[in-house]
Parts: sequence; structure tokens; C-alpha cells
Amino acid sequence: MIKAMRTAASGMSAQQMNVDVIANNLANVNTSGYKRSKIEFQDILYQNLRSAGAESAAGSQVPISLEVGYGTRPSATQRNFSMGSLQLSGNPLDLAIEGNGFYQVLLPDGTTGYTRDGSFKMSADGQIVTSDGFFLEPGVTIPSDATDISVSADGLVSVLIPGEADPQELGQIELAKFINPAGLQAIGHNLYTISGASGDPILGNPSLDGFGRLNQGYLEMSNVEIVEEMVNMITAQRAYEINSKAIQTSEEMTQVANNLKR
Repeated sequence: MIKAMRTAASGMSAQQMNVDVIANNLANVNTSGYKRSKIEFQDILYQNLRSAGAESAAGSQVPISLEVGYGTRPSATQRNFSMGSLQLSGNPLDLAIEGNGFYQVLLPDGTTGYTRDGSFKMSADGQIVTSDGFFLEPGVTIPSDATDISVSADGLVSVLIPGEADPQELGQIELAKFINPAGLQAIGHNLYTISGASGDPILGNPSLDGFGRLNQGYLEMSNVEIVEEMVNMITAQRAYEINSKAIQTSEEMTQVANNLKR
């Protein structure tokens, strides 16, 4: 009965983490480029009381084993990189990726971060940066006298300069993709960094070689489905309640055993 209490307690702990992950998804329902996560579980150790295939007292072979499990534990949080809906913003520096790929940004420590959040801004010297001031890589600088900014579907950035008839090309936006994007390490600020599981980035221009096309004036919204998350939360709550009931039942059985001497 003590074993049952510990087993049910592991279930309660696992469901608490499940609710934590769901709550984070719901909290980021309006976060640009956010990708929802789903927690995965696995059963843990088993006490094997009798192995399958063992010889019984009658000399025959036991067809199945006799074993008791010790509960569950979280094993991973799987991030879903399906595309979110596109929302029209009208801002020329808002860029949504329609398809695969990540923007590259230069982090303060000199490493490269990756993001799906295309809500870019302009720094004091005209460079394209994120909301936190991290520079887009490769860097693109907008002239102070530019009157119109244009970003093509394949990532070519050009502007109109007063007195010039033709647009001036400033640079090329380059995207990165990964063999295993779920292996990227989330570090907050809508950013990811590479890990041993993600593999090295594969670089290329938008609209080419399996990379997504850019949509200027749009933002990719979160791919969180509110109704699905609410159903998951109800399921997690019920599982938490059931495990707490198992602990209560085990405690009542222990109390009955303690009262046998009376």
C-alpha cells in the first residue's frame, strides 16, 4: 500500500508538469512565432515477481510475467513546429515565413540564435534588428533617406531613394533549417539555439531548396489551439484527481490494516 502511494504520487507529479506545459502554451497564445509543446511520459521501473517463460511448480512454462510498476515520469517535451496563421500588420519590417526555416540573429555573446518571430525593427543606424535589439544575420542596413522598403518572397531587400528611378538592392535575407528542429534549445525571447540533437543549420535563400517564402507585412502567430489545450488541461486535471484518489484509497487500506489489532 505504501508502494501504491508512491506510484500515485509519481502520477500526480507528472500531471502537475503536464499542466505547467499546457499553461505555458496558453500564456503564449498571442506570441508571434511561438510553437506549442506537448509533454510525453514513460513508465518507470517494474518489480518482476515472476518472469515469463519461467518453469512453474507443475513443470509447465509460465506464459506471462507477474510484475508491478512503480509509476510514471515525464520523458520529453515535444515542440510542434507546424506553421501558425498569418496576420496582416501592414508594417514593412514584419516578415512571416510561409513554410520551413528560421531567421538568424546575432546574440550578445557572438553566437547565432534562430527565430520564427519576424517582427523586426530598425536600429538608430538603420540596421534591421529584433525587438530585443539583436541584429539580423546577414546584416541589412536601411539608408536614412529611404522612402519605401520592399522585401521579396525570396528575401531580396530593396528600397526607393529620392531622385533615383530604380529600387536600390541592399542585401539578401538568408534562412536556416534543421534536420531535427525539435532538438533546438529554447532560450526565451522567441529564440532557439542549436544542440547536439538539432544538427548543424542548413542555410539557403527563401523560396528555394525547401525553404519557406517570405510574406512582407504579415506576422506568423502562435500555433497554439486554445480548444485543444483546454481539453488537454481538463484531461490532466482528471488524471491528477484520479491519482490523488488512489493515494486516499491506499491510506484508507493502511488504516484498516492498522485497526486489525483492536
